[in-house]
Amino acid sequence: MIRKTLIYKTGVEYGDYTLNHVRGCSHGCKYPCYAFMMAKRFGKVKSYEEWTCPQIVENTLTLLDEELPRFRSKIKLLHLCFTTDPFMYGHEDICNLSIKVLKKANGSGVRCSVLTKGILPEKLAELPLDNEYGITVVSLDTAFICQYEPGAAPIQERIASLKKLHDRGCKTWVSIEPYPTPNIIQQNLSDILESISFVDKIIFGRLHYNKMVSQYKNHKEFYNCCAAQVIQFCKDRQIAFHIKNGTITEKEDK
Repeated sequence: MIRKTLIYKTGVEYGDYTLNHVRGCSHGCKYPCYAFMMAKRFGKVKSYEEWTCPQIVENTLTLLDEELPRFRSKIKLLHLCFTTDPFMYGHEDICNLSIKVLKKANGSGVRCSVLTKGILPEKLAELPLDNEYGITVVSLDTAFICQYEPGAAPIQERIASLKKLHDRGCKTWVSIEPYPTPNIIQQNLSDILESISFVDKIIFGRLHYNKMVSQYKNHKEFYNCCAAQVIQFCKDRQIAFHIKNGTITEKEDK
């Protein structure tokens, strides 16, 4: 597929600008996936099956050559990606293109952030600039991951790839979002936090667009407690953190 533009401004905390050089995602997350819901709503794809057959933007590198000179003075951190996954598990062509994108951006003096449910290649440590590499971890339970992230990389392989980059001196981070309520899965948040205690930053956020969350009677208190746990864990270990908007519910004055 061909696109007219690639880089655009965004309000997400992962980066002030982003790009999506692939349409769709074979990970097929069933939380549900916000990107898929929006793509279907606006007619970009017709079905889940179409969404999970990703299409590369064929003119990605040409667009970057045109757009980076215009945007590089404005970009603080360019995020890969907002509506797809740059290191899609099992898609070597997408992974190779993502590395080329990172190299072009870095070559123009633009720092990048990456978020994936795939495997981060260790060769990323060879890139010249101070990029930030992240993975999503919402559970360590294999059965849960297979159900809700059916096409994504095994969770321990994800964490291991991130640890390798950390050991090579890269900045690393983890997104614990969308975090499920106990009626979806019984698990201990402490186990997840301990498994990623080596990272430089943790982002935590609740699960949205799933009716099972609101069916859990104490979901607001649950997310407040989880957020407080993440904050305390990070403060104790001098890890940067961010709690996503809408995760914490402020108590109403009586």
